[in-house]
Amino acid sequence: MAQRSIREFSGKELFAKHWKKYFSGFHYDFKSVLVSSGEELRKKAEQHGFEWLKQESLVVKPDMLFGQRGKNGLVLFKDKKPGDVSLDVAADWIDEKISHPVTILSGQNGELTHFIVEPFTPHTEEQEYYISATTVGEDDVLYMSTEGGVEIEDGWEEKVIEVTIPINMQEANMEHLIRANAPTNLPADKREAFVSFAIDFFRFYRDLNFAYLEINPLVMLENNNMAILDLVARLDDTAAYLMVEEWGNIEFPTAFGMEDQSAEEKAISAADAKSGASLKLTILNPMGRIWTMVAGGGASVVYADTIADLSGNVAELANYGEYSGGPTTDETKFYADTIFDLMSRFKDPKGRGKILIIGGAIANFTDVAKTFKGIIQSLEEYADKLKSVGVKIYVRRGGPNYKKGLKDIKAAADRLGLYMEVYGPETHVTDIVRMSLENGE
Repeated sequence: MAQRSIREFSGKELFAKHWKKYFSGFHYDFKSVLVSSGEELRKKAEQHGFEWLKQESLVVKPDMLFGQRGKNGLVLFKDKKPGDVSLDVAADWIDEKISHPVTILSGQNGELTHFIVEPFTPHTEEQEYYISATTVGEDDVLYMSTEGGVEIEDGWEEKVIEVTIPINMQEANMEHLIRANAPTNLPADKREAFVSFAIDFFRFYRDLNFAYLEINPLVMLENNNMAILDLVARLDDTAAYLMVEEWGNIEFPTAFGMEDQSAEEKAISAADAKSGASLKLTILNPMGRIWTMVAGGGASVVYADTIADLSGNVAELANYGEYSGGPTTDETKFYADTIFDLMSRFKDPKGRGKILIIGGAIANFTDVAKTFKGIIQSLEEYADKLKSVGVKIYVRRGGPNYKKGLKDIKAAADRLGLYMEVYGPETHVTDIVRMSLENGE
């Protein structure tokens, strides 16, 4: 499988195109445009069918394959402005954002070139839900929650129901499995609608050859009206020849800030495209002292912020990225090889030892011991180089098989003569940042 990300606009367009076939019991009022300037937005508003751009309060955000747009201050909507966001306000905001380069929380730099513009959808938190599906190993997994929004990763295990669906399971059995495992705290008046939508959603995900599909939040309005507020999608491009009609002229854009990648970043991007997991790497400062191997996109932002805050110097952070989604041992080893090679090329200019943080929140479905096996194999190859730059390693992890993973990696470090401290989920997710800085001089 080769996963390729598509724009939020393209994903919503696919939903709209196939809505009647897969979601006949629901209504989706697809109003969305993709533009590259305020002028283009104003011209679009003069076209037939787009009168709503002049009539409704709008929401505007970049559509360039990066998340955390709200936390980056890159979402314009009425709650952030006095009164409604009019066409002119939206157009001016777009022109202001494209007038200068932007640095997002991940450290990536680039120019904003594409924006998705939609009507503002009034709703309450109680109307927000979460749903996604992805491929894990030989199976698909459906995720459902009665809580949607940006905080979904906090307390994932308590909030989100995971349903593993074998790839060859018959449709009737699939429907029964989803119904039997639907969230127990669904409101009585929404239960049947949500479960039916979840079944339709999974069928759509599988038939259209998505590798990953997430709606967060899905807003369930009155009379089975659905609003898709934020969407993330990746397609399996090995199925492109089968999906010519279903996908249409789909675009696979380059992610924000990735236009001028290093050889190592390109190699990780290529591995990511071929994997069912997620492998991301951005080199911020190749001479940096603090390097990270973080499991999970949300956790990577938290670690980057914490390192910048506690070190007092963002230039100390050498890289930003993640490995998540159940990578294989070989994939994790390749990712670790890349990090270890980069961080052992240069000694710290001030003569200090380097710091490696292997962190993450509590894994949802990633087998910690399996991924740590790949890291251990890489440590065995790079131990001497890592010791030559005085590396100290701090590990914090939780999730499936985490105790075995921590035991194995600590035993390997001791055998190889590498300094390493390991911690489980009883330690706060970012405490190892503080520990490493206090002990890293």
